[in-house]
Amino acid sequence: MNRTTTTLGMVAALLCTAAAPPPAPAPQQAAGTTSAQADAFVAEAEKQLAAASVPNNQVNWVNATYITDDTDALAASSNAALTELQVKLANQAATFAKTPGLSYDTKRKLDLLRGGIVLPAPDRPGAADQLATLTTKMSSAYGKGRGTLDGKPINGSDIEAAMGTTRDPAKLQEMWTSWHDNVGAPMRADYRQMATLANEGARGLGYSDVGAMWRSGYDMPPEQFAATTDKIWNEVKPLYLALHTYVRWKLNEKYGNAVQPKTGPIRADLLGNMWAQEWGNIYDVVAPKGAGDLGYDVGDLLVAKQYDPTRMVKQGESFYSSLGFQPLPNTFWQRSQIVKPADREVICHASAWDIDNQDDIRIKMCTKVNGDDFVTIHHELGHNYYQRAYKAQPFLYKNGANDGFHEAIGDTIALSITPDYLVKIGLLDQAKVSGADKDTGLLLRQAMDKVAFLPFGLLIDKWRWQVFSGQVTPANYQAGWDALRLQYQGVKPPVARDESKFDPGAKYHVPAGVPYTRYFLARVLQFQFYEAACRQAGWKGPLHRCSFFGNKEVGQRLNAMLAMGQSKPWPDALQVFTGSREMSGKALIAYFAPLKTWLDQQNRGKPQGW
Repeated sequence: MNRTTTTLGMVAALLCTAAAPPPAPAPQQAAGTTSAQADAFVAEAEKQLAAASVPNNQVNWVNATYITDDTDALAASSNAALTELQVKLANQAATFAKTPGLSYDTKRKLDLLRGGIVLPAPDRPGAADQLATLTTKMSSAYGKGRGTLDGKPINGSDIEAAMGTTRDPAKLQEMWTSWHDNVGAPMRADYRQMATLANEGARGLGYSDVGAMWRSGYDMPPEQFAATTDKIWNEVKPLYLALHTYVRWKLNEKYGNAVQPKTGPIRADLLGNMWAQEWGNIYDVVAPKGAGDLGYDVGDLLVAKQYDPTRMVKQGESFYSSLGFQPLPNTFWQRSQIVKPADREVICHASAWDIDNQDDIRIKMCTKVNGDDFVTIHHELGHNYYQRAYKAQPFLYKNGANDGFHEAIGDTIALSITPDYLVKIGLLDQAKVSGADKDTGLLLRQAMDKVAFLPFGLLIDKWRWQVFSGQVTPANYQAGWDALRLQYQGVKPPVARDESKFDPGAKYHVPAGVPYTRYFLARVLQFQFYEAACRQAGWKGPLHRCSFFGNKEVGQRLNAMLAMGQSKPWPDALQVFTGSREMSGKALIAYFAPLKTWLDQQNRGKPQGW
C-alpha cells in the first residue's frame, strides 16, 4: 500500500502462457457470514494494513534513494510480507462479498481489499518472496541503468535531458538504442516469470487475469472501463492525427527523406524524448514562423533569476498556498530527495510519497533547473496535497477517487503556468508577455506534450492487458509492443528490433509495475478540472491563458473534492468540482480548438496517418 505516484514495491506483471488463462473459480462464500462479522473484518483489516504500510514505505524509500544489494534485499523482504498480508485479506474479503445487509462502507471497502493489490502473489508458500525479489530486482536494475552517448556511459536522468537537446540523428539513435538494449532487454526473462506469478495470484482472487483486475478498479465493470478509454481516445484522435502530420512534415524539412520520410510513421528517437511520449523538447524544430517565438523560455527565466532546485519546489508550494492550502510540513524539506545525490545510486524517476498516511509527505526527484522539471514539481506536489487532504479518511479511502484523479491534480495546476502566472511570481516581465498573435505557438507548445502523450498513455496498458490475457505471448513481447506503438502513436524504432529485445522494460512503469492508464485519464481529467477552475475564477479570456493562481474559492472547492479520497465512486467526486459525472475529452478539445483549426490549414494537401 505504498502511497506513492510510482509504487516501487508491488510490481504488476504480465502474462507468460501462449494461450489465455482458463476462467478463475470465484472464492467460496463463507457459510453464514453476517454483516456484523464483515464490519469487524474490515475494521481489523484496515488496522493491520495501516500498521504494515508505514515500515514498508520507509524501507522502499530507503531502497529508492540508496540502491544497494542490502536495500534491495530489505525492500524485497518487506514487500513480500506486505503482499502476503494483502493476498490473505483479499481472499478473506471475497468470502464476505455476498453477505446480506452490508453497509455501503463495508461493501466498498471489501471491494477495495479484493481489487486493491497492484501485483497479487499466489496464495502459496514462497510465492510472495519470489515475486517481491523479481520486482525489486527489475526496479533497481532500471534505477542503475545506463545508456551511452559518444560511446561513454550516461545515466537515466542525464540521458533523458540529452535526448531533449540533441539534434544529431546518429547520436539520438545511439542513446535510444543503448538505453533500450541495456535496460530493457536484460529483464525480459524476469518479467515473464513475474507475469506468471501475477496472473496466478489474480486468478486466485477470482479475476480472469491481472489486466481484468486492474480494469475493475474504476467503479464499473472491466469491459465498460475499456470501452470508456476507447471512447475518449476516439474523441481526441483527430487532434493527435493533425499534430502527427504537422510534426512529421517539419521533421522531414529538418532531416530529409533519408532520416524522416514525408509519409509513414515518425522515427521515435527524433521526438525529443526517450519514449516519444512527449514532444515539447523539439518545439524549436516545429515552431511556426512568426508566431512560434513565445518570447521566453521557462528554463532560461529560472536560470536568469538564479533559481536552484529547492527554490523551484518552494515556488511550486507557493501556488498551492495561494489557493489556501497550508504550507508543506518541515519534514517535507528535511526528508525529500530534491536533487540527485552524488555518492550513490538512486531511482531518479520523479514520485511523490506519503510515508505515514498523515503528514510525512515527500517528493523524490533529481531536479534540474529547466522548464520540464518546473512543471514536474507542480505535478508531484499535487499528489502530496491530495494525500494530505484525505488524511482524515479511513485507511482504505486514503487514495484518489481513481488513479487518474491523483495524476490529474498537479497537472491541472501545471496548466496554470501561463504567462500571467509567470508575471505574477516575478519570473517574466510584463513587457515580454506575448500577445494574441503568439497563441498558436503557446498552444502548439502545450500540444507537443499534452496531446502527443495521449496514445502513449493508452498503449502501455493496452499492451499489458493483451499480455495478461494471452493475446500477446512471451514469444511476441517485442512484436506486440511495436505493433501497438505503430497503431496508436504512429512511431517506429530507429533500428530493427527482434524478440531478443524487450523495449517495454526500458520504460520505468513497466518494470516498476505501475498501471499506466491513470496517466491517459489524467491528461483528460486535468482539462476538465482546469476548465471548471477557470469558470469558478470568472476567467473571461482564452482558456489556454487562464491562471487561477491566488483564487481561494477555487482552492476551497478543489479541497472539497480531494478530501473525499476514495470514499465515493469517482463520478461523485468529479461532480463535486466540475458538475459533470463523465470523463470526457471535450474540455481538452475545446482548449486546443484554435490550434486544430491552424493545424488543418497547415496540413492541407499532406497525407495524414501512416
